[in-house]
Amino acid sequence: MFTREWLKAVVVVMFTLVPMSVSAEVPWQFANNTRYMAMGDSLAAGYGAIPATQGYAYLLYKEGVFDKIPNTLLSNVGLIGATSDDVLKYQVPLAIRYEPTVITLTVGGNDLAPIILGGANKDAVLATFKSNLTTILEQLGYALLPEEPELKIYINNLYDIPEIPGATDAVLDFNVAVSEVAAGFNNVYVADVFAAFEGRKGLRLIQRNGAFQYEVHPSNAGHRAIAKAFKAVIEKN
Repeated sequence: MFTREWLKAVVVVMFTLVPMSVSAEVPWQFANNTRYMAMGDSLAAGYGAIPATQGYAYLLYKEGVFDKIPNTLLSNVGLIGATSDDVLKYQVPLAIRYEPTVITLTVGGNDLAPIILGGANKDAVLATFKSNLTTILEQLGYALLPEEPELKIYINNLYDIPEIPGATDAVLDFNVAVSEVAAGFNNVYVADVFAAFEGRKGLRLIQRNGAFQYEVHPSNAGHRAIAKAFKAVIEKN
C-alpha cells in the first residue's frame, strides 16, 4: 500500500516536471480565423427552414462564402421575434465581445409588424427603425473597426408579402429606409432580397395550402434565395 510520504514525493516530482507556462485554460487561437456572426431576427435564426440549419446564415457558412469552412468560426445570435431595439440592446454587445470580421444582419420585419397587423403609424415606426439601425451600425463600427479594419457588414432589405393587405407599401418604404441608412457607411452593403423573391413562387410559407394567414417566413427555397442574394453582394464587395 502506498504511504502518505510516497504520494507527497510523487506530487512534488510532477509539479517539478510540468513547465510553469502550462495553464488550465484552453489556448484558443482566433487570430487567423474568419469570424462570422449572423445577427438579427428569425430569418437569421433559420426559422422556416427544415431543419433550421438550412437557414440562409448556415448556408453561407457551409458553402464557404466568407472563407473555407475549417477557417471560419460561426456565431449565430439571431433570435426569433427580435426587433431592431433588441438587436441594439442585446446582440451588439455580443458582437463587440466576439469581434467578428464579417457580419450579416437581418432585422426589421418585427418592427414592421405593428404597421401591417395593427395599423401603427408608419412614419413613426420607420423613424424609430432608422434610428436604431443607424446606432447599431455606428456602435459596431466604433467598437470593431479599430481592431478589425476590414470588417464588412451585410444587411438585407425585405421581400414582399402581397398576400397580406398593406404589406407591399410598408415593405417598399422599409427598403428605402434600409438603403438610406446603409449609404451612410463605407463598410455596409445591402443584399437585394426583395428582387430575389419578386415574382417567384414557393419561397414563402404563406403560399402553401392551409398556411396561417400571417405566416411571413421563408421556406427552404426562400432561405436559399436569401443566401444567394447575400452571396451576390458579398462576392461583389
